[in-house]
Amino acid sequence: MSQLELTSAELRRVLGRAKKFEGVFVGGPPCQPFSIAANQRFSKSGDDFKRIGYAHKTNGNLLFHYIALIAEFKPAAFVIENVPGLLDIDGGAQVQDALGKLTSLGYSVEKPFIVNAAHHFVPQHRLRLFIVGSRRKGGFKKLPINPAVPSYAALSRTFSGLLNHETRSHKAESLLRYMKLKYGERDQLGRVDRLSPHLPSKTVIAGGTNGGGRSHLHPVVPRTISVRECARLQTFPDNYVFLGPTARQFTQVGNAIPPVLAAQIANQIKLGFFDR
Repeated sequence: MSQLELTSAELRRVLGRAKKFEGVFVGGPPCQPFSIAANQRFSKSGDDFKRIGYAHKTNGNLLFHYIALIAEFKPAAFVIENVPGLLDIDGGAQVQDALGKLTSLGYSVEKPFIVNAAHHFVPQHRLRLFIVGSRRKGGFKKLPINPAVPSYAALSRTFSGLLNHETRSHKAESLLRYMKLKYGERDQLGRVDRLSPHLPSKTVIAGGTNGGGRSHLHPVVPRTISVRECARLQTFPDNYVFLGPTARQFTQVGNAIPPVLAAQIANQIKLGFFDR
């Protein structure tokens, strides 16, 4: 049984046998095959370069698996989330194919739009692509732009007693390099950036699937930030606990949609398609 068939069976168990699901499907097919940020430090000809889009053997076609689930369960509305690179890979041809398939299923599909989380109460610059569609009447209204929240608003509050706040030990020579960095500058040896306390954080990343998690440098203390600090920048509540090895905790945080942004997308869907 394939993963798609297993997922379908589990959804059928939870949702029942109704021909149409009157709720919302929210999906973010893995973005690494389409991500610029995840691959910019690798050569395009090297084995580590994974921005090969739909040709990726494991994750390249999961967008169409998701569309197959939409076709099967016919939710009232759906959200597709990914990195902006999804739009330009392969000249945009397969995104257009995906949009055509969704339209043929009877959905009114909004034009794909890109959101910077920093404009929506998230203390982090994070560009994400959203595709929204519904078989109900209505429309999705764009999120209003809001003033930026600086990273230090999230990092200055106490972390006393919180889980996932173990910090990495650094060698003395690394600490000396970090102390000399200006806000926003990168340590070329460690490939980490010192955050500015006055601006939103740079994008919180997931780290490699085989290597250790990687985080930015604290704006005030000369060290990399912890999983909990990354989670703060992602707007996770402090009582949300991440499990597994520390490197995989970084992956969980970095792969997530900021909950505060997700709530605003959900609210706009509710207002546009369900509160009518």
